[in-house]
Amino acid sequence: MDTLQVINTQKSEFETLLDRDDIILQIAENKDEEEIAIKSQVDRNIIHFYFCLDGSGIFAFGPHYSRVLEKQHNSFFYNPDMDLPFQLRLAPQTRIVAFSIKLESLHKLFTHDALPFLKPENAKTKLYDEREIPTNLLVVLNQIFTVNLSESAQKLYYLGKVLEILGLYFSEKKPDTEACPFLKDQETVRKIKHAKEYMLKHMDNPPGLKELAKTAGLNEYQLKVGFKEIYGNTVFGYLLDHKLDHARVLLDTSKFQVNEVAYQIGYANPSHFIAAFKKKFGVTPKKYLMNIDRKV
Repeated sequence: MDTLQVINTQKSEFETLLDRDDIILQIAENKDEEEIAIKSQVDRNIIHFYFCLDGSGIFAFGPHYSRVLEKQHNSFFYNPDMDLPFQLRLAPQTRIVAFSIKLESLHKLFTHDALPFLKPENAKTKLYDEREIPTNLLVVLNQIFTVNLSESAQKLYYLGKVLEILGLYFSEKKPDTEACPFLKDQETVRKIKHAKEYMLKHMDNPPGLKELAKTAGLNEYQLKVGFKEIYGNTVFGYLLDHKLDHARVLLDTSKFQVNEVAYQIGYANPSHFIAAFKKKFGVTPKKYLMNIDRKV
């Protein structure tokens, strides 16, 4: 499997963190004030993931075909027919995590519940997926940039991170339309997803359940039951988890104090934020921040 090759860069950093026969994990960071280009390719029968934490990138497959990789979005590539060379052009202040895994290695991880594209009838199908990176996955990706490890522990840690990323990436819950019949209506599903997006957009001052349901064009029962079926959590339980995961992302930057993070995610009382953070992560935000500072 080929690794990425950086060209036209001086202040930028590029590093291969894990290089096995079946898995490669890399990070790319453009610290320059100008765009940089990375030569790479989508290897035949290899699954490729690109996660953009900051900035943006462009996959240039040729003079007439390209795809944009936006901030906090990821791209997934699989081509069973041929290798596809491209340039990944990174805008200034862009950070990307990239990893690839052989098809057969990924297949072994899902032997009891095969992913659709891993089934024999789909093995020869080209696949491309682009989606927003959920906050819990952003936390894991940011840790790859901030962790400070001994050389002896690196291989094990980064292999664990790849498996964690795969688990979160493929963990999207499928709605049980038998238990919740109205979810067979795709318009209802769309409205529930809109409610989630609207709530997260206004997480510093979220609407009440009644207002949220009205905004989405649903009744409260549809929103409560459908939301739990799709996302595996209550509406405001999901919001709390998102807030606290987002708080970890903010703390990982080492740019904010605990009180500032509390206010940014909508807590009027920082002590309530501290209690919720400790309940979820088992450590206070202050201690978490101290651990990050020691690694820098």
